[in-house]
Amino acid sequence: MELKPYRDNVGALLFNGAGLVLVARRADMPDAEGAAGGWQLPQGGVDPGEDLRAAVLRELAEEIGTDRAEIIAEHPEWLTYDFPPELAGRGFRIAQRYRGQRQRWFALRFTGRDADIRLDADSHPEFDAWRWAGIEELPALAVSFKRPIYEVLAQAFGPLARALASAAKSR
Repeated sequence: MELKPYRDNVGALLFNGAGLVLVARRADMPDAEGAAGGWQLPQGGVDPGEDLRAAVLRELAEEIGTDRAEIIAEHPEWLTYDFPPELAGRGFRIAQRYRGQRQRWFALRFTGRDADIRLDADSHPEFDAWRWAGIEELPALAVSFKRPIYEVLAQAFGPLARALASAAKSR
């Protein structure tokens, strides 16, 4: 695995007006009991030469059916995780080609309505359910190999989530 490269990737913490973050449940990674897989934040690969800010909006449109969002913050560092070896053995195509992912994360303010989120917008949906969650829930919702990144994100963007929630309460 160490000889494989990391895949460049962007991730989105999409905040609603109450400071909650959109999480979606993977449809293609069943758990040990065969149920749908872990919850995660929208994320996806960056095309060669693609601007990272454009990529995160494109990924939102592809994965959750809307790009009704504005970027309000960016994590200053690339964060990486390795794929567990069993993913490649289960036919997870990306894990066969890459060691893991090198990600740039963005916080975005959702400017649409819940009805604008359409998991069925793509002919091969990645997710089968979504919900709004508190940022502190992220690490517990993540699959184990993504948990360290979600811990960093919860800490880094926690103050932003609290500020959005506080502003919503004062309206």
